[in-house]
Amino acid sequence: MKRYQTLLVAMFLMFLTACGNGNTPIVQPPTAVTQSTAVPTLTPDPCSEENMSVSVKPANDLMREFDDASQLAANLSQEQVPTVITNMQRIRREVEDLEVPACLSNLRAHELAHMNAVIDTLVAFVGGASKDTLTNGINQARNEHDQYTLEMARLLGLTLVPTANPAPTGTPSP
Repeated sequence: MKRYQTLLVAMFLMFLTACGNGNTPIVQPPTAVTQSTAVPTLTPDPCSEENMSVSVKPANDLMREFDDASQLAANLSQEQVPTVITNMQRIRREVEDLEVPACLSNLRAHELAHMNAVIDTLVAFVGGASKDTLTNGINQARNEHDQYTLEMARLLGLTLVPTANPAPTGTPSP
């Protein structure tokens, strides 16, 4: 069931990135401004409804890349995980350096919190942390990813339909 939910979230995120139409609006350079009057420019608002899918795409592309690396790490031995952590840290730095409009600040905050939780949990796993520590890290990462998904849906004007969550069976592996 958890694999089904993970697949469903992954498909949802792929759908979100496919929502952009790929058309870049034409922006005309601003005209000279006199001191008495300002001439409005034709710079599109990145937070407007019609531009939102284009605005979220760079952040979501990095989240998808990070999720791929996270999935890979979950299927490696403890000795192989450090190389994936290095790649995940690179992706996180790209998100940190990404310039986003103010309307995407919450999205990026959840994205970074998720990435930090995953990386911290994997570092703890490599270091031989306790099962409780790993479980807490996994739960924190999952919660931040859920918040990221909800914020993405809100920004794109989508309505998410909740699924029934069965009672957890056992402890998830990092």
